Amino acid sequence: MEEDRKLEQIGSVTLDCTWYTGEDLYSDGDIEDELLEIVKNHDAREFNRIISERKSWPVLYHLSHIRGNILRWYPMDGTEHVLEVGSGCGAVTGTIAEKAGHVTCIDLSRRRCLINAWRNRQMDNLDILVGNFEDIEGHLPEKYDIVTLIGVFEYAAWYLHSSRPYDDFLERTLALVKPGGHLLIAIENRLGLKYFAGCREDHLGELYVGIEGYRDGDKVRTFSLGEWKKLLGEHGLEDVSFYYPWPDYKLPSGIFSDEYLPAEGELTDTLRNFDQDRLLTFREDKVWDSILREGLFPEFSNSFLVDIQVTR
Repeated sequence: MEEDRKLEQIGSVTLDCTWYTGEDLYSDGDIEDELLEIVKNHDAREFNRIISERKSWPVLYHLSHIRGNILRWYPMDGTEHVLEVGSGCGAVTGTIAEKAGHVTCIDLSRRRCLINAWRNRQMDNLDILVGNFEDIEGHLPEKYDIVTLIGVFEYAAWYLHSSRPYDDFLERTLALVKPGGHLLIAIENRLGLKYFAGCREDHLGELYVGIEGYRDGDKVRTFSLGEWKKLLGEHGLEDVSFYYPWPDYKLPSGIFSDEYLPAEGELTDTLRNFDQDRLLTFREDKVWDSILREGLFPEFSNSFLVDIQVTR
């Protein structure tokens, strides 16, 4: 990596702005100033109280400890070097840093990286690189035991200069994983039941646009279980496990797998939809029971956590 670096130190965390262009290419707007104020001036133990008081979806989404559940259960022995691509405001970063030996984060937004650094400033095993993955990937000094894409893969067409952005993003992140390591991808299911039941597509804010197959020109895209299996098969990836966060990967209260699927009557917490208004087209709990009887839960799960073990 280059010797001429632009480094900031926030507590124990190093913030590297060498590849930052001076413009935050992804932002939730002024709410990020509020989030930065919160993490600078409040301990994480106060976050749940603040979430309750402010009644704001971005505050809940970025600061809830529930976000970390997506990887809190995932086996690590404390020696792993982890690369978190698209770490955002650090909602999952702290959980990873508590479990791994070292965490390197990459994110486009300096303001988001500041939020991450301040909230995790006590972590002495955390570095944050500010800039576009495409600009940074060639300068990374090592391969990693685990690379994570938590709510990131769907944006590949937005940030990669490629005619095959999803294929290229998959290959480029796989290339950063050590043999025997893992690439973890958390993403919504394009055919998740909640979208049939009246929830808006998470990224575009429209009804049914995902289950209809998106439109030409949409630069955000999620995938069904069948589409994932086809994509992974085309890249020769066979050692793959699918997990099913409930009710989704954003605020998961549980993680199902093909070895442990939900039972009838278990999926009752179906109305958590804090970010956008929605329709109520049918009783989701009743439809879930019907789906479970047919053995189709994986196909209609609202989200996936795809665990790809790299053997090459």
